[in-house]
Amino acid sequence: MLTKTKNTSISKDLWQERENLVSKASAAYTSIFTAKAKNATLWDVDGKEYIDFAGGIGAMNSGHCHPKIVAAIQEQAGKLIHTSFHVTSYPNYLDVCRELTSAIPGTFAKKAIFFNSGSEAVENAVKLAKAFTKRRGIISFTNAFHGRTLLCLTLNGKHKPLRQHFGPYAGEIYHAPFPYPYRPPVGVDAKELTEHCLAELERVLRLETAPEDVAAMIVEPVQGEGGFVVPTPGFLPGLRKICDRYGIVLIIDEVQSGFGRTGRFWAMEHEGIVPDLVTVGKSLAGGMPLSAVAGRADILDAAPVGSIGGTYGGNPLALAAAQAVFGIFREEKLVAAGARVGETVRKRFDAFRDEFSFVGDSRGLGAMRAIELVADKKSKTPLPAAKVKEILHYCEDNVLRTLMPLTIGEEDLDRGLGIIEDALREVKP
Repeated sequence: MLTKTKNTSISKDLWQERENLVSKASAAYTSIFTAKAKNATLWDVDGKEYIDFAGGIGAMNSGHCHPKIVAAIQEQAGKLIHTSFHVTSYPNYLDVCRELTSAIPGTFAKKAIFFNSGSEAVENAVKLAKAFTKRRGIISFTNAFHGRTLLCLTLNGKHKPLRQHFGPYAGEIYHAPFPYPYRPPVGVDAKELTEHCLAELERVLRLETAPEDVAAMIVEPVQGEGGFVVPTPGFLPGLRKICDRYGIVLIIDEVQSGFGRTGRFWAMEHEGIVPDLVTVGKSLAGGMPLSAVAGRADILDAAPVGSIGGTYGGNPLALAAAQAVFGIFREEKLVAAGARVGETVRKRFDAFRDEFSFVGDSRGLGAMRAIELVADKKSKTPLPAAKVKEILHYCEDNVLRTLMPLTIGEEDLDRGLGIIEDALREVKP
């Protein structure tokens, strides 16, 4: 057992153990070793307290160790932990299907199926779309992130570091431009970005593939790992129209943007989009591994029996947590909380943009907000990594994103934003 001594700390000793035991391919955004968490607060193994603005990478919208989620998991653990839904069914699988399909826009018949991770949900949504349309092509978008499996890597709209060295990639996947208002293509006015990107999508459909060969388009309503890029107004409705015109399945990836993060239950609601399929994960089960594909029943039923599934998908413990999460969202009005938290963050981030020469952009929807750090606002050159590390212990790119639990108290939220402001003031570009 490691013990804290005068000249060291448990965290430092554990970090050395991590270096010795864990693959370096697993990114470490901080050197913190967490001992416990409650709502929006973490305590490390040395007793130091942190305000959590990462939220388990968007998985903790309902807060850490919410009493109702903990109670639901504990109760379920005493009854049934696992059989596999393929071997015996259990009622809470149906309960969460009912909650999920009721929450998704659309008046058509709906079904759902559960998996473990967002990547699995994306993989299977694509498989279902291919089975339904009998087509092979998939359209994704630049700067997108959909996961780390081989198909998801190919769907991702950025090569380094996620795709680098892992080829050859899955076939018949095509990338069209996603509207990035802060960084429009050279010669394209930001006001014309929606029209430009939809025209480029039509070009991809006409020259790189053919509409009748495309099974699905998959898009994030707000790009997550790509930097919380909100598409220009009209882009998502434009995708819906194109998909309708050509019989293409529209998959909306709400793994990170769903469950109140943007001030609506789903980010797609901001533009009134009705999807064919939705991929869901992260905050669906309050930190337990659970993801889903939900949407049109005819598409969910299109694949052969036995071709979709997995041993642990829809595990009873994770489903019990998800049942509690839906109840918490209703009782504690967490969608409204997402809007409220987001407005507080927006005001502070906008002020950072206006004050600091190296804060180029403030953007997002609801509590899914980011600032983009640049060397100067004219060139928009990304702030060098060394400077970013002065703000954070580690940052993968030059975009600072916030994913604090929606249950965060106002005092902690203000303290956390103040810490970010103090860090920005320390930077000397």
